[in-house]
Amino acid sequence: MKFLLSILLIALLSFAAALYMPWWTIAVAAFIVALVFNMSGGKSFLAGFLAIFLLWSVMSFLISSNNGHLLAHKVSLLILSVDNPYYLILATGLIGGLVAGFAALTGSFLRTKQS
Repeated sequence: MKFLLSILLIALLSFAAALYMPWWTIAVAAFIVALVFNMSGGKSFLAGFLAIFLLWSVMSFLISSNNGHLLAHKVSLLILSVDNPYYLILATGLIGGLVAGFAALTGSFLRTKQS
């Protein structure tokens, strides 16, 4: 139950923080949630990763589908050398998930260090 609650809380806090602050506030949200909830390092990493991976993947898909994936086709061709916007959406989710996952892992390690 703590695992699902932490995923939901990380996603909600990250979404709300990203409306008014820079993108990297996802790391702060994941760090704080992992610091509050007492979970192992692996579960904290997975919760942070899944929360932001799902959030950023869904958000980038919705934004990209509003214009028929026109920009995503061009950017995926430039960055990934493949004309597939879904790879770009996947890469976006992976980058955000890794940032939040490592931030949550750091919060979990700090909690165990204090105990």
